[in-house]
Amino acid sequence: MTPEQQVEQWLARLADERHASPHTVAGYRRDLAKLLRFMQEQRLASFDALDANRMRTFVAGEHRTGLAPKSLQRLLSSCRSLFRQLNREGGLASDPLLGVRGPKVRRKLPQVLDVDEAAALVETDSGGKLAVRDRAMLELFYSSGLRLSELCGLRWLDLNLDEGEVRVLGKGSKTRIVPVGRHAVAALRALGAEEGTPADSPIFRGRGGAPINPRTVQLRMKTLALQQGIPKHIHPHLLRHTFASHMLESSGDLRAVQELLGHADIATTQIYTHLDFQHLARVYDAAHPRAKRKP
Repeated sequence: MTPEQQVEQWLARLADERHASPHTVAGYRRDLAKLLRFMQEQRLASFDALDANRMRTFVAGEHRTGLAPKSLQRLLSSCRSLFRQLNREGGLASDPLLGVRGPKVRRKLPQVLDVDEAAALVETDSGGKLAVRDRAMLELFYSSGLRLSELCGLRWLDLNLDEGEVRVLGKGSKTRIVPVGRHAVAALRALGAEEGTPADSPIFRGRGGAPINPRTVQLRMKTLALQQGIPKHIHPHLLRHTFASHMLESSGDLRAVQELLGHADIATTQIYTHLDFQHLARVYDAAHPRAKRKP
């Protein structure tokens, strides 16, 4: 097979066998298209023709085009995943990325809302026929720390409001059960009373009763934040970050927060310990006599 055919075969396996989302597959395809283009420019007919020096040349070239360090790391990760699969299948004798390292990425801490800002956002009364839906949507985001795709995919049969639970289909088609707080339960009951709760229908509906479009949720949140005068950039994942930060700040239980968020690796959750430390540092600076600066 040509390198192009090998890439397409691997992407198909990602989607079919590993149940990777279309978004994930599209990201891999974009990254690997860069590698295939480099191979064509270098007149390399197979992946076996790649080695560490050529891969360094490839990475350096992408860096010169302006690709950010984080994007370069993702590019290397995509190539590494493909090379591992080819090696397992006997289609690649050795790993061309052996010894190749990408640039260091400075990890940017996510922005979060404080408790008052979060309450102001989720309690916004937008008025009109969308008000009940908006309230239920925001309350559930903040109550349970859902991803945007998870919220948009929810159906009434996924909810158990009597027990205060929701069953969520997360990344990699992994299912988890997440608690739903009493304010979110009340808001969802109000939404159900207004729109009905057929078991297999979406909780948050768009045109024609289809699941609400993620872009619609993003735009709606932005509008509601402007109404409240919240100066921060408001988006669905911000409420997930806020949920995680507030949970960790109150409980100190990193493992529980990992389970609630559906993170496969606890290292992903550990970023919120840095946010929590920042909060503690601000409290210290404001309260400790020796920390206060002279005017």
